[in-house]
Amino acid sequence: MHNVRDIAEEIVGREGGFVNDPDDPGGATNFGVTIHTMRRLGLDLTGDGTVTERDVRELTRAQAVNIFVTHYFDEPRIADLPAVLQPSVFDMYVNAGANAVKILQRLLRQMGIECAVDGIIGPETIAAAAHGARIAPDHIADAYAIARRNYYFALADRRVSSRKFARTRAGGKGGWIKRAEEFLAPRYHMTQGEFEARVAAWG
Repeated sequence: MHNVRDIAEEIVGREGGFVNDPDDPGGATNFGVTIHTMRRLGLDLTGDGTVTERDVRELTRAQAVNIFVTHYFDEPRIADLPAVLQPSVFDMYVNAGANAVKILQRLLRQMGIECAVDGIIGPETIAAAAHGARIAPDHIADAYAIARRNYYFALADRRVSSRKFARTRAGGKGGWIKRAEEFLAPRYHMTQGEFEARVAAWG
């Protein structure tokens, strides 16, 4: 596995630069760091006493990497999960916060491993994830990536405004689905036909 900073650099690359999509609950975002995160961390980069869109635009790639490593990897204790899960859970934590952990916890429960679904990586989740990696060492990372993909689909099922993140205007896989499949073995990627069938109900 790459070291955590390498993974953070890859995440920043996937996230891209500044965006402020009205359909994205994250609001103004740069390199994947939202204005809400910057306000929570008190990152007033312009020094005017408030954190606004201007501060988001001022954020550097290096600052984003540091934020991800400190607040989205170290603080949630992702390093305590099995190494095979860390890149995908880290990437998902940047994208969806504690839901990244809840997805893992639900997966572990589906595997018959007792685990609370609370979005917190504590002793119980660490032990459960280690057990899951022992009993399915060649499959747990793929299973988590599939669970991520299903999470995105379910979110788009519920929220029409989110469908553009899961499907392109041309009808192909959108950014969310491609992102999940980056951590998934190619044999489990959806074909275009399978994808079209899954989103057919969206119209």
